[in-house]
Amino acid sequence: MSTTPDPTRRTDSASLIRLLDVADALPGAAALRARTFDLLALPADAAVVDVGCGTGRAVAELGERGARPIGVDLSDDMIVLARQRWPEVDFRIGDAYALPVPDAAVAGYRADKLFHNLADPARALTEARRVLTPGGRIVLAGQDWDTFVIDADDPALTRTIVHARADLVTNPRAARRYRNLLLEVGFADPTVEVHTGVFTDAMMLPLLSGLADAAHATGAITREQHRAWTADQARRAQEGRLFLAIPLFIASARRR
Repeated sequence: MSTTPDPTRRTDSASLIRLLDVADALPGAAALRARTFDLLALPADAAVVDVGCGTGRAVAELGERGARPIGVDLSDDMIVLARQRWPEVDFRIGDAYALPVPDAAVAGYRADKLFHNLADPARALTEARRVLTPGGRIVLAGQDWDTFVIDADDPALTRTIVHARADLVTNPRAARRYRNLLLEVGFADPTVEVHTGVFTDAMMLPLLSGLADAAHATGAITREQHRAWTADQARRAQEGRLFLAIPLFIASARRR
C-alpha cells in the first residue's frame, strides 16, 4: 500500500523522493500497481500515459509489460530523476489539466495518488478524454483521506485527528467520487475496487505522528491530546499492537 506525501508541509525534493521510494516499496505496493496495469487492458505496444508519475517506477514497469509509456509530472526534479533512472522511457514535464500529449494519442490513462491534490478533478478527466482513443481505458487509484482506520485508546480523538488531517488536503474525498466523476465526464462502464492495506509495524509511526502534528497545527486538538495520542501509538508499536488500515480505491472506465 502506498502512502502519499503531505501536501501541507514544505518538503525539499530529496526528502520527497525518499518518501516516494519508501512508499513504492511498502508491502503490497507492487501488487497494487500491477492491478492498475491489468485494468488498463492495454493491447501490445499500445501507448499509455501515467499522470503524476513521480520518479517513474510505474512508467518503467508499464514499459516492461510491452507498452509504450509516457510519464508526466509537474515537478522538474521528479522528471530529471526519472530520466536518470530509466533513460529509455519517455518522461515529460506537464500539468494534469494540459497534458503534453496530442488528441486521441494513447490507449490508456493512469493516475495514482494524484486526484486528491487536484482542485478540479472533472477538468483533469476532461483532459484525459481528450488524449484517449475511443475505447481507451482510464484507471484512477488513491486513498480517501477520511477513511484511515486506526486502533487507539481514544476513538473520538482519533476521529478528530483523521478528519482534521483530511481537511488539509486539496480534495481529500476525491477517491470516493471516482465513479461519479467518470460518469459525469462521459466515461462508460465504470467499476470500483477497494484494496485495504493493513499495517502493524512501527515503520508507520512517522505517518501516524504526522496526522497528529497536522491536527494540532490546525488547533483541532490540544498539545496534551497530541502527546497522549502519539504516546498511545508508540506504546502500541512497542508492544506489537499497532493497527492502521488504509483503503485504496481503484476505479476504471472506458472512453466512449
